[in-house]
Amino acid sequence: MSKLPAPPADGFCARAWARTADLQQAIVEHPFNAALTDGSLDRDRFAFYIVQDARYLVGFAQALAAASSRADDAEDAAFLAGAAQGALVEERRLHAGYVEEFGLTEQEVSGVGTSPSCLAYTSFLRANALTEPYPVVVAALLPCFWVYQHVGSTILEATGGAADHPYHRWISTYADDEFAAAVLSARELTDRLAAAADEPMRERMLAAFVRATEYEWLFWNSAWEREEWPTARWLAGRSVGASAGA
Repeated sequence: MSKLPAPPADGFCARAWARTADLQQAIVEHPFNAALTDGSLDRDRFAFYIVQDARYLVGFAQALAAASSRADDAEDAAFLAGAAQGALVEERRLHAGYVEEFGLTEQEVSGVGTSPSCLAYTSFLRANALTEPYPVVVAALLPCFWVYQHVGSTILEATGGAADHPYHRWISTYADDEFAAAVLSARELTDRLAAAADEPMRERMLAAFVRATEYEWLFWNSAWEREEWPTARWLAGRSVGASAGA
């Protein structure tokens, strides 16, 4: 399975995808993903992305675990808990392999600051998990599943699954059958929750889905720009103690 079947036309997911269609296309066409597709993406940008994504996955997993604890249905709770485990174990294992491939040390990894976009996205998910109703939390989590699978499968189709592609491992991870099945489960859960909700709740779900999709674009863009805090130049070289005594 690479391309997913379209969601039911009368469901929330179809509405949410239609609402963000132009943004989804912009994500696929972003310079980072265009360079990833043709193999020209430089290793420094990809290494920066891998470090940020590993940090993002911690916040994503925490939000998934919180959603799991609020699910009334045991199967839904198990799916969300399993997805949280996958975020922390399976996908981070992929990242560890890339860190080893790039020859990065733990000191070098820890020395890369968390980008503003990464912090903003994870903070958004954590805030939703703590303050929003369960259906809104699930809708906010859906883009990380769906957008990644859409990007991965689009790139896989464009590259023909070439095993010698420099980023073949990443492409195959997000375009494989197991991940596609997880995306379908996430979509079905979101559609069921929306069908049981009233229209004001569905509007809140849609707003959360749209904002999370905006953060997806920002995350790709931050990797392309190797985004730093604009305030960093005023803090460079100053220790916490020196700053406190200034």
